[in-house]
Order: sequence, then structure tokens, then C-alpha cells
Amino acid sequence: MTWALWALVLTLLIAAIVNADTAVNAVRDHFARRTPVGPDAVEASHPYPGNDTQLAFAELNNTWWGPGVSQSGAGEWVEARFDQPTRLLDVIITPGVSTRADKLSQSALPRRVEAVITTSDGRTSPRVLTLDQAAGGQRRTFRAADVTSVRFVLRSGYAAAADKQLALAEIELLGPSNSSKTVGQSHLEAPAPPRRTARAPPTTAGPPARCSARGCSTRTSSG
Repeated sequence: MTWALWALVLTLLIAAIVNADTAVNAVRDHFARRTPVGPDAVEASHPYPGNDTQLAFAELNNTWWGPGVSQSGAGEWVEARFDQPTRLLDVIITPGVSTRADKLSQSALPRRVEAVITTSDGRTSPRVLTLDQAAGGQRRTFRAADVTSVRFVLRSGYAAAADKQLALAEIELLGPSNSSKTVGQSHLEAPAPPRRTARAPPTTAGPPARCSARGCSTRTSSG
């Protein structure tokens, strides 16, 4: 062999060794059972009475969270925080005030959501999630290790208008089922348990009178 060929072989061998852990983790994550991971704390950029920030992660199918401003709520955010570093695999986002298609028009819907992930070493990394204008949960791959928080920042929306605010029925984070920081049952197990239904007031009656799924009269945002 020539020295150039030996150099190429050595380079490939080093690359294989360096990326071995990444490959092993990718295979492990692909076949891992998923289970919901509940945050220890939740915070929002614009909390207001009558619209509990916890509703964004409540695992309920007929409650919702809104940013508290009309139009798309661009720049507003809701954040999930974890006391211990947590491994995440997927995220399921349910747009609108419920999972029902006939209620999609009651609010603006998220189109682009930027997820800013903070890890235990203090580093942050953004990921852009593009959603469809459709009812029901939308699942996206979301692999990240040693996560201490995830901030979901609204960037644009569908059907944004001055008389509506954007609504999120649920954000569900999924991790491996052997994680010590999990709740619920694996999404890959069968039969799946039925979704819980909260005894909540009508969706437009949750926030105060000047801020509902139909919009907020005090603040607006463009997007």
C-alpha cells in the first residue's frame, strides 16, 4: 500500500472509533420504548390568570395553553424544566384547543416552533419544528441527552388574526422507558391506555374575558 492509502485507512479507522458511541446511541434510541416524561416545572413568557401554564404539558386532550396575545404570538414561549438531566427521544405537539378537527378554526395554530434545548453543561441548541395545519398530535424526532430545559418559542402560525390567539392543546415529551424520570406508559405498548379527559369549562371560557382563544384585546403580535 502507498502512504496515501494507509493514511486513508487510518483516518477511516479513527472516525469509526470516534463515532462508535454515536452509532450505538442511535440504534438504541431507535428501538427504545417511549414513555411520557413530565417536567418538574413549567414557565411561560406571558402568564395570565385563567390560563394555567401547566396546561401545555398536562396530558389532557380538551384543555389548552395560549400565549395571551393575539395573532401568532411570535416570540412568546413556554418552557419545560427538569430537576435532573433527562434524555428525550420524541415530542408530540397537538395544535389548537382540542384534538377535534371541527375546533381548529377557534384559534390560530402553530406553524413553526423553535425548541431551544439547554443541557446540563449549560449549552443551548435550537431546533425548528414545522407543524401541519391539522388536528391531533404531531410527532417529531427530538433526540437530546442531559436535558435540563426545553423552551418552545412560537415563530409563526396558521390562521393568525387580530381576533384570535394561538392555542396548543398539548406538548408531550417522550423518553426511553427505562428512564428514572418518566411518567405514564410506553407509547409502543399495546393496548394503549385511553387519554385522560379533564372536566374543564368550555375552551373559550378558560382565560379572562379579554383574553380567550378568540384573542386578547390588550396585546398583539405579528407573524
